[in-house]
Amino acid sequence: MNAKDFRFVDDIRENIRVEIFSKLPPEAQVTKVEFEGPEVVVYVRNVSFIVENEEALRSLAKAIKKRVVVRVDESRRLRESEARKLILSKARQHIESDSDVMFDDVLGEVVIKTPQPQAFTDNGGRLFKEIFVETGWRPRIVRKPPLRSLILESELNYVIRQSAERLEFLRAVGERIHREVLFKDNYVRITALGGFMEVGRSAILVETAESKILLDFGLNPGTMLLKSFAPRIDALDLKPEDIDAVVVTHAHLDHVGLVPYLFKYGYRGPVYMTQATRDLMVLLEKDLLELSRREGRSPPFESRHVQDALLHTIALRYGEVTDIAPDVRLTLYNAGHILGSAIAHLHIDNGLHNIVYTGDFKYDKTRLLDRASSRFPRVDTLIIEGTYGSTDQPSREESAERLIEIIGKTVERGGKVLIPSLAVGRSQEVLLIIADAMRTGRLPELTVYIDGMINEVTAIHTAYPELLSRELRDRIYNSENPFMHPSFEIVGGGVARSEIVEAREPCVILATSGMLNGGPAVEYFRLMAENPNNSLVFVNYQVEGTLGRKVRDGAKEVHILVGDRIELVKVAMEVHSIEGFSGHSDRTQILKFLRDIETKPKKIILNHGEPTALEGLRTTISRKAKELGLPQGVRVAVPKVLDSLALVI
Repeated sequence: MNAKDFRFVDDIRENIRVEIFSKLPPEAQVTKVEFEGPEVVVYVRNVSFIVENEEALRSLAKAIKKRVVVRVDESRRLRESEARKLILSKARQHIESDSDVMFDDVLGEVVIKTPQPQAFTDNGGRLFKEIFVETGWRPRIVRKPPLRSLILESELNYVIRQSAERLEFLRAVGERIHREVLFKDNYVRITALGGFMEVGRSAILVETAESKILLDFGLNPGTMLLKSFAPRIDALDLKPEDIDAVVVTHAHLDHVGLVPYLFKYGYRGPVYMTQATRDLMVLLEKDLLELSRREGRSPPFESRHVQDALLHTIALRYGEVTDIAPDVRLTLYNAGHILGSAIAHLHIDNGLHNIVYTGDFKYDKTRLLDRASSRFPRVDTLIIEGTYGSTDQPSREESAERLIEIIGKTVERGGKVLIPSLAVGRSQEVLLIIADAMRTGRLPELTVYIDGMINEVTAIHTAYPELLSRELRDRIYNSENPFMHPSFEIVGGGVARSEIVEAREPCVILATSGMLNGGPAVEYFRLMAENPNNSLVFVNYQVEGTLGRKVRDGAKEVHILVGDRIELVKVAMEVHSIEGFSGHSDRTQILKFLRDIETKPKKIILNHGEPTALEGLRTTISRKAKELGLPQGVRVAVPKVLDSLALVI
């Protein structure tokens, strides 16, 4: 690109500035316009005008086809001490502590943590507007969960401390996004980097003439061999600094686990995900580092790279259309898989091509979440997971009854129940089932030990009730914590796991990790495995190569690393696997999703499944294409890792 090209690019942003100054009247007192990530930020002196003329702002955003945010010029903001005093005088009944009011002087925002965020939006947002107008600080309302979350607190403090660096990053991203499309002869191609014909290390490269975008970048929990552990970015000679954006569908490590690895090797661009996914990502990445340290393994990245990923994350709401490249717009939709999980819709080059990538999705309502969305503006290519594409799962109700039955029988014979569980999603659903069973008398009152980071994850769930099922949402809005019961006991650092196992009383132990590939569940398993009175209950998918997969498939002897030695463990405890708790769609749910989806895709690409599951799903879709309302001649592809598919040439 020559100097003239650069000037042409600058003219695009200048044209937007000119249009904003022309459309907002002088009384708004606009001082400057900045491009901060996907948003166009308008700084004004007269915030009253903007608040009283919201329609003018909506018309402006529609005219320039950009997300517009208004901030108050620094010269019109109250001093922090005065602003804090005013905010507390207006909202003291909704704020528990003076320290719950925090100022970000770089972005001109006041962060208000409150257990009652709706108080600031009721009556047309009266309280929000009053604070904004009278202090000059734009309120950012954050729900304070009923369970304390250390990760949410430290995360918020860190982002505010690094606000200047974040602003610099956002403006650099803004320059890359808000520019003219340079190459008119466009194409669209995807390359499978991981998670195709396998489960683990999900990653897809989407390329156009203008952009390179990664969809997910996870690890394979079943191996430590680099070529199988990480997405095959190495085989493409793709440098992290060449990537324009990363989109993360959800926080499970097989989808997000190696995002900090990109920052370790030079990536400095944006990472798009929901806010809940961001919070869970930080927690799970830090847990991965701690687990690597305890087991004496070299981690793939360091804590500072997790902080880099956090600082470069741009959180999006479901349904929010966002420019992520000059020729690509992203919209996230509910995936129903875990808290904050998303289906990604990419709209490329003003209608050239539309890609929907489901990530992991659940097309069925659960106790925890509503089912995945199926309505999208347009779908040309659908990339859909097929983890259970060739099988049907038991219903949620059957699975819950089966779990209660196993616990009941184990307790009757004086045994203990170990439930290795994914910290996110599955653990919260199991807690709800057990609590309900004890309240209704279907299970006796017994101690349920909760070990690992499950409690921290549960706290994050209570911070986002709007993302949960209607029943749970209503209970949290009514100041109830549905995930707790008097018999639940959090295992702290001072409690020896051996004492829990050796105690005479029956109990349930819910511990991470769900595949026995690390975490406290492995220690409990080692201590409990040889007692035939005990039960082990798997409630999530077991990836090939993990200890959990070996035990689930019937291994009677396994080797476990204990400190610096290998220990042989004999498995005499009962082993059960309940598939119906899965956060993945089974064959029936996938077919219903394809029947319901608007509009119908011309090409379907299957991923995230073992070869037999994906081949079975391809056969079923092809045979039922007409019944599902799919276009005549629809193509169903099952690529393998490193295959590239040209979607538009």
